[in-house]
Amino acid sequence: MSARVTTLPRCSVLLAAAAVLFAQAGDRDQGAIRQAEQTWYKTAQITRGRRLAWWRAARFGCFIHWGVYSGPGGEWNGTPFKGYAEHLMRIEKIPLAEYKAKVVAPFNPVKFNADEWVKLIKGAGMGYLVITAKHHDGFAMWPSKVTRYNIRDAAKFTRDPMRELADACRRNGIRFGFYYSHAFDWEDPDAPGNDWDYDNPGGDRKLHGGDRWYDLHPDLLEKARRYVDRKAIPQLRELIAMYHPDILWFDTPQKLPLSEQLRIVGAVREADPDIVINGRAARGDGRQFGDYENTGDRAAEFRAPAGDWETIPTTNESYGYHRYDNSHKPPEYFIRLLARAAARGGNVLLNIGPMGDGEIDPRDQAILRGIGRWMTLNGDSIRGTERTPLTPQAWGETTRRPGALFLHVFHWPADGKLIVGGVEGDAARARLLAGGAVLPERRINLTDIAIAVPPAAPDPADSVIVLDMIGNFGGDPARLLSPTQDNRLSVFDARVSPGLRFTDGKAPHAYVYEWTRPDQTVSWPVRVNAETQFEVWARYSTGSAGIRGRFAVEAGTQRIEAAIEPTAKDTEPREVRLGTLRLPAGEFTLRVLPVEIPGGESIRLFSIMLKP
Repeated sequence: MSARVTTLPRCSVLLAAAAVLFAQAGDRDQGAIRQAEQTWYKTAQITRGRRLAWWRAARFGCFIHWGVYSGPGGEWNGTPFKGYAEHLMRIEKIPLAEYKAKVVAPFNPVKFNADEWVKLIKGAGMGYLVITAKHHDGFAMWPSKVTRYNIRDAAKFTRDPMRELADACRRNGIRFGFYYSHAFDWEDPDAPGNDWDYDNPGGDRKLHGGDRWYDLHPDLLEKARRYVDRKAIPQLRELIAMYHPDILWFDTPQKLPLSEQLRIVGAVREADPDIVINGRAARGDGRQFGDYENTGDRAAEFRAPAGDWETIPTTNESYGYHRYDNSHKPPEYFIRLLARAAARGGNVLLNIGPMGDGEIDPRDQAILRGIGRWMTLNGDSIRGTERTPLTPQAWGETTRRPGALFLHVFHWPADGKLIVGGVEGDAARARLLAGGAVLPERRINLTDIAIAVPPAAPDPADSVIVLDMIGNFGGDPARLLSPTQDNRLSVFDARVSPGLRFTDGKAPHAYVYEWTRPDQTVSWPVRVNAETQFEVWARYSTGSAGIRGRFAVEAGTQRIEAAIEPTAKDTEPREVRLGTLRLPAGEFTLRVLPVEIPGGESIRLFSIMLKP
């Protein structure tokens, strides 16, 4: 494929001008910063929709963390270490000279085959690939002319794996891009992060004021600007000129002041205004200045923003290859994660960590092939879909595209009757997406549809049924509770009072917290079609083993109170049966609220389960 040719529109000129304003203002002239920020934010939206069109359609991409750290693979001097394998240099505080000698110089991925990688990724149903061109260790995985700290000049391997991957992606119709660590660089003496070789801010020792070093020590700004001007911006321009990426993925922007973050983004926009930029490129004052937002790492639950967003799970718990991390999740986990993200209008960028010899870990290969088998039959329910108007269902999730509502059935109904709650619109027919078998369906009231399904689920992970819709359709905001299946109400889908905070959604602590006032509630609008009695269970933890008090669950005029049973850790939640609620037919607000808060904080709530 030939290189993309672009012209620089007026909005990109304005973006570059805004970045100059930031640089001239420094980080002390707040008025100038606000003026530049407003110019930046407004002009960045002009061509955003055009840039994101392919990204929205893809819905599923492959993240690849691969670098010289993949050689040690979670081990240093014969001893395994905990944490992200790609953070080897920081975790073990390895001096740069030793890192160059023991990690960089021997790197020789003789088994690397770009075509095999891309064939596996395409087979998994992924539409784009993002690989680490430079991670936090500062090493360039391409033959950079900006610095000799690169794969051709410093490592045993002399080929250009970025070129081979870019070409393989374009031959196979996969969009291609780079992860570039713009704000964290452990090799460069002027960059934030390395506080064991240098007297630099931004590292674990919290030198010069910690994370807000640039506010407390403006005298250090010139040093960081030298790094940005001498390495970060020139390397980004080099990557764009050499490889013409479709997307650039940035990380840890908080290590640099907002002015420098925006200068970097401005340089990218100036070089190629069509490149998609993720939300971790530049953040400040409660806003992000990329094209879309990112969740935290390894999120299991999503507080989906209103706009475009992406989550970045990894196959185990490390992003770089870690030979001792055996926590790989099955393909079914990611298939359901894909459906849940797409239902909320988001993308999944699933990470793998190839080994130091260039081969993709066989455990990752098995996961991608398992996802690929499902995507081959059901990919239309993910690619090109939009945020669903329906609430989560007891049996699973829904995605939509014009004229079709896709039902992702995780929990197959034992009674052979699937009730789809909250569909406001007319359905022409129901059919299995894989195979096309037509299923009998009927409307049971103004918003709910019953579908007769086979006794056994066609796919144990996610059986997809299509409702072919006539014209426009919407959804009832009140969730229909099932009288035959368990109803899990996640706090990440709840309405919460001001002051309550969400975590980043990682499974061990996917809760709301800082529940300190009795007027703060977590609630869900729900409804039932006939009187039903439910067992009420709560999944929660506490901030410490000393937390006591009481909390309640209410629906209509009914109320259950329970004493808090503290947990040893907030990451080890307990599931507690609270009692029963008998709900008559109708609509209710199910609320959870504190009753007594003697320790200053109530529970940290993960979910409520209503079991018929």
